[in-house]
Amino acid sequence: MHLTNFTRRTLIATAASIVATGASSLLVPARAQGVAPTPSMRGGSNNYRPGAPIVDRIGGGGFWMTGTVSRAGDGAPLPGQRIQIWAHTTEGHERDWHSHGATLTDEQGAFRLEMPQIVPAFGQPHGHLAYDSDAFQTVFLRPVMDSASDNTLSAHFVLQPA
Repeated sequence: MHLTNFTRRTLIATAASIVATGASSLLVPARAQGVAPTPSMRGGSNNYRPGAPIVDRIGGGGFWMTGTVSRAGDGAPLPGQRIQIWAHTTEGHERDWHSHGATLTDEQGAFRLEMPQIVPAFGQPHGHLAYDSDAFQTVFLRPVMDSASDNTLSAHFVLQPA
């Protein structure tokens, strides 16, 4: 008799749990919800120039823009993706063609491009980056540096298929 009451309570508690969390939680093992796509940042597309050439370096160098590109959902690295980079630097304004360049991600989805030192524009030292190819949705980023004396800036893209 005591075992019957325990089973009834367990059944009621389980039913309440199903109602509260949804039946799908019983059918699918617990796991991460996946990697969310990166949203475009406000101001990220300022002075964007479609078709900036792939380059080994922008200007004289001395500053490194780095980052990664992965796929939304499973977070898999995306090799061969084109990332455009531009900024206000010691050698030019972000609207100048010579301040723009693009690079491709490596086998691990990482990219890095050397460029002149970024300097503050509108009070903030920041860079601009864009993923603008056809396979995934376009994303513009505008990361701000912690200090104008930093010589690296990193940005990470998680792309949603187009």
